[in-house]
Amino acid sequence: MKSVNSQNLDGKVALVTGAGSGIGEASARWLAREGVKVGVLSRTASEIQKLAKEITEQGGEALALRADVGHESQMTNAVKRISQKWKRLDIVIANAGINGVWAPLDKLRVDEWDETIRINLRGTFLTIRSALPLLKKRGGSIVVIASVNGTRMFSNVGASAYATSKAAQTAFAKMLAVELAQYAIRVNVICPGSIDTEIDDNTDRSATKDLGPKVEYPEGKIPLTGHQPGKSIQVARLAGFLASDDADHISGTEIFLDGAQSLLQG
Repeated sequence: MKSVNSQNLDGKVALVTGAGSGIGEASARWLAREGVKVGVLSRTASEIQKLAKEITEQGGEALALRADVGHESQMTNAVKRISQKWKRLDIVIANAGINGVWAPLDKLRVDEWDETIRINLRGTFLTIRSALPLLKKRGGSIVVIASVNGTRMFSNVGASAYATSKAAQTAFAKMLAVELAQYAIRVNVICPGSIDTEIDDNTDRSATKDLGPKVEYPEGKIPLTGHQPGKSIQVARLAGFLASDDADHISGTEIFLDGAQSLLQG
């Protein structure tokens, strides 16, 4: 069922990266229900093919795009396919990312650092740069999915590469908000806290147990919900709002979606 604000999104075209699961999948499904045509992009073909099929069966429009966000020609080709199919692009949800390896600095390998930066930061850069020619035609909205880590919270010791990439994503988005305003392109950032995705399960932690000072958390890790993490759909709804005309004077802003978690753990 469409929301009361669906008229702001109906008929628009979006690119959602990292759409195979978690926040990306939730965002693609939410946008499709609002009448948005969605290019769903991931490195894993089976995930996005399944997602695109389900969106189509539910009455939406979706295009499965297999690409590595850190690979320039693959991203260029993905946006080209969107242009060929729908002739426009209005919304970019730059969500693809990895936690990568969390380890003490003297144990973190250069290739491990590079891979986190490649996917999270270079991937965001290539996603937006590839989409820019289409976005410039009629304006639009870019939403970067960053994190509380590296922006308002620094207590996850060992996550230096991840936190650095998220801080850089936020700075990059703010630079673009000014640069792209002349084209009526808005750029904003969502910084989620603990969310019910699989990304934590895929984090490679190495020798971080006794690293750095211990943080004493108050009872109730997340003030708003106790120990309950946020949900992917909550991020998706916020991304949808930022992409809509209801947010037409919001740009260059990061929004923390964490139930006040980072205020206690910063």
